Amino acid sequence: MRFLVLGAGLQGSACAFDLLQNPAVAAVHLADQHFDRLPDFLTPYRTQRLHTLPLDLRDHSAVLAAMGQVDGVLSAAPYYFNFPLAELAVEAGVHFADLGGNTDIVFQQKGLHAAAIAKGVTIVPDCGVAPGMVNILAAHGMSQLDRVERVRIYVGGLPQHPEPPINYQVVYSLEGALDYYTTPSWVLRDAKLAQVTPLTELEALDFPAPIGTLEAFHTAGGLSTLPFRFEGKVPTMEYKTLRYPGHAKIFEGIRWLGLLGTEPVDVKGQAVVPRQLFLEVAGKKLRKPGSPDLVALRVVVEGEKDGAPTRRAWQLVDRFDTARGITAMMRCTAYSLSITGQLQVARACGPAGVHTPDECIPAERYMAELALRGVHIEPLV
Repeated sequence: MRFLVLGAGLQGSACAFDLLQNPAVAAVHLADQHFDRLPDFLTPYRTQRLHTLPLDLRDHSAVLAAMGQVDGVLSAAPYYFNFPLAELAVEAGVHFADLGGNTDIVFQQKGLHAAAIAKGVTIVPDCGVAPGMVNILAAHGMSQLDRVERVRIYVGGLPQHPEPPINYQVVYSLEGALDYYTTPSWVLRDAKLAQVTPLTELEALDFPAPIGTLEAFHTAGGLSTLPFRFEGKVPTMEYKTLRYPGHAKIFEGIRWLGLLGTEPVDVKGQAVVPRQLFLEVAGKKLRKPGSPDLVALRVVVEGEKDGAPTRRAWQLVDRFDTARGITAMMRCTAYSLSITGQLQVARACGPAGVHTPDECIPAERYMAELALRGVHIEPLV
């Protein structure tokens, strides 16, 4: 197997690392426009199966040529590249998966279904944690019931050592988090599509010590296409983000003040975009290199089996890999992308075409692969 990984940031580097743990992977081409310094955990592979490739993703002919040299392409690039990259992968006749992040783009990628079938390849968007891992678990739970009443999904990337008053550090993308805090969330209510204001409908969930009680609130993006797929079939479906208590109220106030706005305002003759200013100032406070993180998630599916009320639920708590310097968010997100790509090349992701993870990833095998990496999804009784 030979892979092209697009994006040499945190997620792309961790994805490349995971691919290289499989002896059957003959080569990994890690592509980015600029290379500053690769993380230390990739150093042992630089003279062997890992190859760096300077590549501008806007240069479609160069991207197409690079895709033609591999069996699978895994994108950890910004979400707005996902559709043109998927188009190029279909043209090259190569499997493609990405981390998603924008449901409208996923629907655009779905439009490539017939072309992907004709080329005999799979295109799998949304292969991170949320969307991604949790969607696979939700679909797995639903498949075990005769009738599904409720699907509730909770995910949080958190510091292991929270510092007040925010009790948060950037573990993925602050810009992405602010998008989720300001974009209405699609849910199912009475089996109908509905939108809910982000940061609302708080509830408390208890996790094993030392985490303790977390708060959960609506944010956009985590369900991806699930509510559209199950509209009219599942009465209640929702996704909420997990944070330490008090976080939602603080950001609700910040949002109310207009500091997350995207329209320029005049500041002493200068046009300033409030959100860009907030990202610049708050980002410096919330980025804490070396501070260990964790990922907590819970998926609960409730309904009926053989005439009796039935519940299927899973929980995960994963922590920073201190030995390698790989964050929990990288382990859960990038490893998920890597596993998906390897399943695609092994023809274990169902038939050719464009499929979201909940439509094509074999859940039991996926969870077993994660467990081999020390990422343990545990059933909840």
